[in-house]
Amino acid sequence: MSPAQVTKNSQSNGSEYPYPLERGTQRNEAATRLRKMMVEAHIDPTKIVQHPIAWDGLTARLVEEAGFPMVFLGGYAVSASHGLADAGYLGFAEMVHRTLEVCRVVDVPVMVDGDTGYGNEVNVRRTVQGYAKAGAAGIMIEDQVSPKQGCGHTKDKKVISFDDAISRIRAAVAARNEGVDIFILARTDAHIISYEEAIRRAKAFFDEGADAVAIEAITSVDEMKRSRQDLGPNIPSFINIIEGGKTPSMSYDDLAAMGYCSVAYPLTLLAAGIKAMRGALQGLLRKTESPDMIMRFEDVCSAVGFQEYWDLAEKLTKVQ
Repeated sequence: MSPAQVTKNSQSNGSEYPYPLERGTQRNEAATRLRKMMVEAHIDPTKIVQHPIAWDGLTARLVEEAGFPMVFLGGYAVSASHGLADAGYLGFAEMVHRTLEVCRVVDVPVMVDGDTGYGNEVNVRRTVQGYAKAGAAGIMIEDQVSPKQGCGHTKDKKVISFDDAISRIRAAVAARNEGVDIFILARTDAHIISYEEAIRRAKAFFDEGADAVAIEAITSVDEMKRSRQDLGPNIPSFINIIEGGKTPSMSYDDLAAMGYCSVAYPLTLLAAGIKAMRGALQGLLRKTESPDMIMRFEDVCSAVGFQEYWDLAEKLTKVQ
């Protein structure tokens, strides 16, 4: 979707859906598509939406090329692409720039990690509206302190108070309702306080108007099942599966059976990429030649979009 591809809109319900498919005062076609996808998966978990995390235009293209129905632009991976840890180094400007980059090269809906909203409620409002105008279909906002001190599965993370967390999500929802539509995923990291506090916050976030919720870093299969039951049948729920992280790794079929509508894989592409690049570098260092794993040049050109460029150039040349 191109940036700010929006029109005037009034909130509406699809007649066959129990949730609004459009929100905000300006319609965002990508947000509507994403919301419909998630509502359908919530109603019928066999349609659970899987999405590996991307971090730039190339990885977003690869996710779309592989057949995934959406792209999630994750803060951990984007930070890593800058050579930095996901510990509050990046801010609004870097993420909006990357959002524009990704939304220009894929047609599937793009959800973007909004972290803490990068400050107080005014900053949260700017973040939500900025992402929407950049072309994002969705945004994830969490209740860690700002600036954040780590990803959801690293040590020493801290969360803001319940009241401050509610104010943050309320600001995000108001920004959506008063401007360009965007799907809001409200995430709580309050499991570090207690399971009960995480459930309390997730329910409150949904009551404030979030489209879906996520409880980060659930530590057992039992709690994964319980959380879906305790949240009740009306709240769509996401989950993050990080290989080697705190949450048990499970198949998406098992997650669907629990009732999750969506599962993100924040580390899969990044970890595979780091391992592959290190292997290629070591092979080159030892053999002083390109390792066997290297793709053909023609395939690389295709992956990065040269064929599209050549086709377009030929078409425009014929027009002249």
